[in-house]
Amino acid sequence: MPRSSAEAALPPRLLELIETLDGLDRGERVEALISFAERFREVPERVARRPFPEARRVPGCESQAFVWSEERAEGGLDFHFAVENPQGISARALAVILADTLSGERPEAIAAVPAEVVERIFGPELSTGKSLGLAGMLQSVQREARRGAVRSGG
Repeated sequence: MPRSSAEAALPPRLLELIETLDGLDRGERVEALISFAERFREVPERVARRPFPEARRVPGCESQAFVWSEERAEGGLDFHFAVENPQGISARALAVILADTLSGERPEAIAAVPAEVVERIFGPELSTGKSLGLAGMLQSVQREARRGAVRSGG
């Protein structure tokens, strides 16, 4: 199936992951997302420690997620997350996906990722509340990318 122009504009690692998930049936997708969640590693202490500042909290996220960025020596940002709800499997999965696919990308490429990506990753069965919280995680990463661009003069 040919890619739409919106898909072609996605960062390559994110596009590849979405295309992989699109090829899975519902059960396989759930297993893949659980596998991502199992890889979750909380924000390193060199970046943040509890209690986490409210300014880093993802608005509307039921899993009480927090987002930080850290500048890379060679440029770009690495993204880090905390997910305070131990049942926050979707938030943990998305944290791993965003860190894996958007870390190191250009801020303008991150800013251009549409909110619909969340539904593409998780499927249409996602509840409205969960969808809004996960979209908030993406928006928080985008905000961090814009801040990083300002800090680096980009």
